[in-house]
Amino acid sequence: MKLISWNVNGLRACLQKGFLDFFNETDADVFCLQETKLQEGQHDLELPGYYQYWNYAEKKGYSGTALFTKKEPVSVTYGIGIEEHDHEGRVITAEFEDFYVVTVYTPNSQRELTRLDYRMEWEAAFLAYVKGLEEKKSVIFCGDLNVAHKEIDLKNPKTNHKNAGFTDEERGCFSKVLESGFIDTFRYFYPDLEGVYSWWSYMFQARAKNAGWRIDYFVVSEALKDRLQDARIHTQVLGSDHCPVELDLA
Repeated sequence: MKLISWNVNGLRACLQKGFLDFFNETDADVFCLQETKLQEGQHDLELPGYYQYWNYAEKKGYSGTALFTKKEPVSVTYGIGIEEHDHEGRVITAEFEDFYVVTVYTPNSQRELTRLDYRMEWEAAFLAYVKGLEEKKSVIFCGDLNVAHKEIDLKNPKTNHKNAGFTDEERGCFSKVLESGFIDTFRYFYPDLEGVYSWWSYMFQARAKNAGWRIDYFVVSEALKDRLQDARIHTQVLGSDHCPVELDLA
């Protein structure tokens, strides 16, 4: 089973930059998007063979998630069931026979960390949400988590320490996720691999210089460990300031 996650940083723009070429070529069983930046009625995306699910932010041109799947889910829910966190279209949960798949776009702490306090509230609420799901069946959650966990996960850790995405607080929250029984699948397979990132700033020719961050993840319940086959980061795929990430399951 192949799962793909991609922060497309505006789906309409990404469609002009080869989105469908990659989508069709990769032939994923489940394909998750973040930062679609769409409202209902702004797209007519034909994806033969896939069921489509969309969660839109109330604010136009902002945030938003989508989930496309070949197999119809048992159920689909939107948000995490907490009103203050469910206005920005950040979560879709698809329940399948033996696990949940959650696409998530974690809030950015913003410059000067103006949203860090809110981010901390979100982190606690989201972890409680996925642990609640896990009481019923295993969980796979994926997306732009807006955090580089370790120094190995970004090109310039020293100069970015205490910047959004690499604060001690955000990194500590991700550590707590792992301590609570989840696996960072890329590091499970490649614990020491350096220089592989999933996001590059549009400024300073960052992508050409590979001055990036690994902030897009597939995270799975410990119970799925024996089904893990590979985790990949498609650094060669353009179309967004993020590249797609992949999880392969037996």
